[in-house]
Amino acid sequence: MSLELSPTSMADSAPWGKRTRSGEEERFLAGPRTRRFELFRALRIFRECIYGFRRLHFVGPVVTVFGSARLDGGTPYYELAREVGRQVARLGLTVMTGGGPGIMEAANRGAQEAGGRSVGCNIKLPREQHPNPYLDTWVEFRYFFVRKLMLVKYSYAFVVLPGGFGTLDEVFETATLIQTGKIRDFPLIMMGTEFWAPLKQFMEERLVRHGTIQREDLDRIVFTDSPQQATALIADCMVRRFGFEWRTRKPRRFRVED
Repeated sequence: MSLELSPTSMADSAPWGKRTRSGEEERFLAGPRTRRFELFRALRIFRECIYGFRRLHFVGPVVTVFGSARLDGGTPYYELAREVGRQVARLGLTVMTGGGPGIMEAANRGAQEAGGRSVGCNIKLPREQHPNPYLDTWVEFRYFFVRKLMLVKYSYAFVVLPGGFGTLDEVFETATLIQTGKIRDFPLIMMGTEFWAPLKQFMEERLVRHGTIQREDLDRIVFTDSPQQATALIADCMVRRFGFEWRTRKPRRFRVED
């Protein structure tokens, strides 16, 4: 005797992690649909990609900061992210985050306080979806995978502060892209050493020991509590590895034709 659930009853029986803001997203992830449905969904995804490319094309060299939306101004990690934003902006780099509250807000806030550029790639969610007030440019996405594409595409370094499932998803996807050579060996810096210590220990004692990753894969990840060390590493890598030059921008001269 077998038990079969209808799509409706399956959704009702598993409210955690299944509900989205829009029923159409749930339908998109519910398995094969009609060819017409799949075609128009693919066109919508393509349109969202083009929208992101157009909005972010001129943001300049970017450092992406990942972190929880739920760690607010009352936590030391908020202030750490704020200082990271300041230090990155002082290098002349754009600070990009997921655009939400918490750690993301702190990094964007620090960038603006230092006179730098602040960008957010927001996601439509039932909770935590409102963009923070410290953004010069913000783009809102429907699909997580399109948003993650934008957070990676324009970045020359990644700074990770404490977070939950979303932050872990972002950091391990970025680490996988670096490990497999899909993106270049950009700095991947995890800040908040006490918070990340059990994860680092797990990677050393399980992943490295059992050979599921190589020691050099883990060595690519830098653990620190110092914003100065993090930004010094970013600056060094951008100059030595990617050929950037820091120089004072000269004012433009215009010639008047007779």
